[in-house]
Amino acid sequence: MRFINALGALGVIALLSACDVAPIQTGPIPSDTRRTTQESDSRLNASAAARSFVQVVRTLEPVAERECRNRTTGLNCDFNIVVDDRPGQPANAFQTLDKNGRPIVAFTLALIADARNADELAFVLGHETAHHIAGHIARQQQNAMAGAVIFAGIATLSGGDATAVRTAQELGAEVGARRYSKDFELEADALGTIITARAGYNPLRGAEFFTRIPDPGDRFLGTHPPNSSRIDTVRRTMAGL
Repeated sequence: MRFINALGALGVIALLSACDVAPIQTGPIPSDTRRTTQESDSRLNASAAARSFVQVVRTLEPVAERECRNRTTGLNCDFNIVVDDRPGQPANAFQTLDKNGRPIVAFTLALIADARNADELAFVLGHETAHHIAGHIARQQQNAMAGAVIFAGIATLSGGDATAVRTAQELGAEVGARRYSKDFELEADALGTIITARAGYNPLRGAEFFTRIPDPGDRFLGTHPPNSSRIDTVRRTMAGL
């Protein structure tokens, strides 16, 4: 997997220049007294999307790092924002850690090109940094380990052989990892809203992308909550600021 640093603005613009994006219709944008972007309501053109992304990173990253330092102790808060430039990747963003524990937030080119405005880019970045601040990777690993132990114990007590126990461990790990994933997403939405707002962007406008992506509904052991729950979380958090 090859990444490029998010602040390599010219490279990002060049990579996006071949993308042809079409407008997407959404519902009305909530009004707010906070700073709004100057882009039109149609999806940004490729060069504007790249420039907007770089500016969002420069503006929001120090805010996220400050929130990280204020809310945690001993956690690496030096975010590395990167662009996943592999061709053909779907619109996506994710948070992970490098081998030294430094938090990485990666955006695919498709997500950057798909954004309608800087507020959406800022909200996604705020959401992903919030995952790290809330310690979701470690908590998910703990849940997976607990699930593996419980399922393996059940398989052992039921007289399962080594293969059955190993299969139970794998299933338990998956169930455990998914058990609280919806809660983690809503936690990241709430904290991401705070980070986005404190960086000067409009989280309500940023969360409008939930009206355009497929709704996962409320499936048992699904990894993401319904879009309506996520939008409600953003609204409630904003009301408390």
